Amino acid sequence: MRKILPALVVICAALAGVAGGACARPTDAQKQAAQKPAAAKSSTQAAPAAPKVTELKEEGLKSLLGVGAKRERPLLVNFWATWCVPCREEFPDLVKIREQYADERLDFVTVSLDDISDIGGAVPEFLSEQRATRMPAYLLHVADEGTAINFVDSTWQGELPATFLFDRDGQVTFKRKGRVKPAELRAAIEQTLSAKPDAPAQQ
Repeated sequence: MRKILPALVVICAALAGVAGGACARPTDAQKQAAQKPAAAKSSTQAAPAAPKVTELKEEGLKSLLGVGAKRERPLLVNFWATWCVPCREEFPDLVKIREQYADERLDFVTVSLDDISDIGGAVPEFLSEQRATRMPAYLLHVADEGTAINFVDSTWQGELPATFLFDRDGQVTFKRKGRVKPAELRAAIEQTLSAKPDAPAQQ
């Protein structure tokens, strides 16, 4: 994203005590260095074809999240970026969690906060390396990042990674600003899946 909210420039941090520490908006050199670990870890088995990454504007974000609107399945959304080291470190855990839930039980999408110029390069390449083929992938491209961030959650200051779980009624049932703890996230998913949606109000 070319224009970035000051909070995102200063903090793409995990919370205190969360593995991965803090990360700041990188220079191009730092960005390249941050992307090297994933390449170094590549197995001898060829990575799958790079997934399609869709540009997501403000209206698209609102439609995707549907805050307060009823949905068929709970929705898990992870906000991340290729230049955010904690984001890269937690991705294998997210891929494993995605594999544990059938598509008809849980919607799981990723939203990158990389620059729009990375939509056809760094972002899909990283997702391919991670074998993140079952997660619809988006790249957020909005004029006012502050408004978009506030729409997702008013307490979110732009820290990355950030993960939000919405129930069938469109309400946030779990949020983690910083690297997720897999067991904690799985427990939240199970609890949300087992909950019954609220019945519509009687007229």
